[in-house]
Amino acid sequence: MIDYLVVGAGLYGATFAREATNAGKKCLVIDKRPHIGGNVYTENVQGIDVHKYGPHIFHTNSEKIWNYVNQFAEFNNYRHKVLSLYNSFLYSFPLNLKTLEQLWPGLEDKQLLEKFYSGRSDHQAWENLEDWAIAEVGKEIYDKFIYGYTKKQWGTEPRNLPSNIISRIPVRTNRNDDYHKAKFSGIPVNGYTDMVSNMLDGIDVMLNVNYLHLRETLDKRSRHVIYTGPIDEFFDYEHGELEWRSLSFEETLHDNTYQSVAQVNYPEGDVAYTRTVEHKHFSNTKCKHSVVTFEYPQTYKKGREKFYPINNTFNNTLYQKYKSMIPNSHTFGGRLAEYKYYDMDQVIGSALSKWGKFNDSF
Repeated sequence: MIDYLVVGAGLYGATFAREATNAGKKCLVIDKRPHIGGNVYTENVQGIDVHKYGPHIFHTNSEKIWNYVNQFAEFNNYRHKVLSLYNSFLYSFPLNLKTLEQLWPGLEDKQLLEKFYSGRSDHQAWENLEDWAIAEVGKEIYDKFIYGYTKKQWGTEPRNLPSNIISRIPVRTNRNDDYHKAKFSGIPVNGYTDMVSNMLDGIDVMLNVNYLHLRETLDKRSRHVIYTGPIDEFFDYEHGELEWRSLSFEETLHDNTYQSVAQVNYPEGDVAYTRTVEHKHFSNTKCKHSVVTFEYPQTYKKGREKFYPINNTFNNTLYQKYKSMIPNSHTFGGRLAEYKYYDMDQVIGSALSKWGKFNDSF
């Protein structure tokens, strides 16, 4: 008999299984994919560690979480730099004094900030993302950097999106262009796949196993199930499907360095992709050739990966219906199961917190 059947070998599942195993519990981790790591999975391509499901930069202000992940991997000190290409000009991003200087050359710092703040408006209970974003950064900046990118990312006009679908638009009143502005930041020197492998060391793992196809058999073998898959799929879409945005990735090889930073955003609407990612910058790999991924947002359809929950009123209400149906024999955790976007430190913290509540269960 297994104490915990952990469905999903991503960060949530690996963290929970590690802690339970350390406490003497027997775990089995299964995943329907042919690899561990979930969306942080990395793969070596011609000597370059490639983030196969989009760029993942580990960043956190929690010393506890930072120390935790450093048990399983050596991290470099990578700080994420992003540029935004608009009208053939590369702008510093997120918004900071460098960006404002590029937009309005010839002005002193004080004048730049005054011009920026004059374009903003006081916060009110905005009903849609467009009105909220214009209030945050002004119409000129919204039109250049926010409108087109958001429309591509979410597949609809920003005015059709709830204002809370983006938590904030980062604005710096200095020249700090560190994208995440976190106390701790880095990427595992040997890649995330190696890190997750270390987290799962000594734990039974089975890949290419679809839990929902073998649920009855697997449930009988375990005292409790930790489920990290899609919550609506677990209940066979009894109340309907939750909506997601998906992504497709075009991985390309280049003879030379493609861009000066790891990520360049493309906010203009006539460019189908939202960003290009040059992976060798993440680890400062010393080579002439390069691997670049073009990232295309798309509507989720069966067979595609689910990336971003569309947390509008309809979907959030539907999620609550499914949440109320979760059986006592199961615990749901992680992005897919909780219909919630998580940063990596957050999902690890959530799994650690959940294990803390289970510690004396059996």
